[in-house]
Amino acid sequence: MRVCLASTSPARLMLLRQAGIEPLTLSPEVDEDAVAAAAAAERGAELAPEELVLLLARAKAADVAHRLAAEDDAFDGIVIGGDSMFALGGRVYGKPYTPEEATRRWQEMRGATGVLHSGHSVFRVAPGIPPVEATAVAAASVTFADDIGDDEIAAYVASGEPLLVAGAFTVDSLGGAFITRVDGDPSTVVGMSLSTIRRLAGDLGVVWTDLWTAPELS
Repeated sequence: MRVCLASTSPARLMLLRQAGIEPLTLSPEVDEDAVAAAAAAERGAELAPEELVLLLARAKAADVAHRLAAEDDAFDGIVIGGDSMFALGGRVYGKPYTPEEATRRWQEMRGATGVLHSGHSVFRVAPGIPPVEATAVAAASVTFADDIGDDEIAAYVASGEPLLVAGAFTVDSLGGAFITRVDGDPSTVVGMSLSTIRRLAGDLGVVWTDLWTAPELS
């Protein structure tokens, strides 16, 4: 049973490897901004964070799943897609991209609690069978230390780590020292909820332990 991660996220790849799975990775060919804008235009309003992360996770997983089904008729396994956004004080944050924006966010997050929303889409792909999908959204609240100094924020931003991650923070690397509490599945904050992926795989008839591929587990 094979696993394809519809993402080039190092954090999501690390999570699967730590869970005993060595996946194939494919980058989805999805214009996320265009998908989000089209959905907002159709509704006439911005989507809520939990709706948006699920929409984007589904778009990315579907793109890779259908490409695999068309291009690799021997693929038998699951395709996993995900997307994350951080909500704080009524605002939704994706990746900050610039040091200035990352700094501003950390000054706002200091001493506060926000919610990391993570959308999950899992497709079962098998020879001769149309891909079938299961989806879910997981959430975890994150509380930041209230004594983070401006010099610490500057040093963290200068490391480059927060620039390309949702919410401008990590819990499993340099940013973890500034987080005092996580309520919910901790892997949700890293990039995707492993317990949620396991449940969705089960809904598609896939036993989680059949996905283990790490050498020490074979």
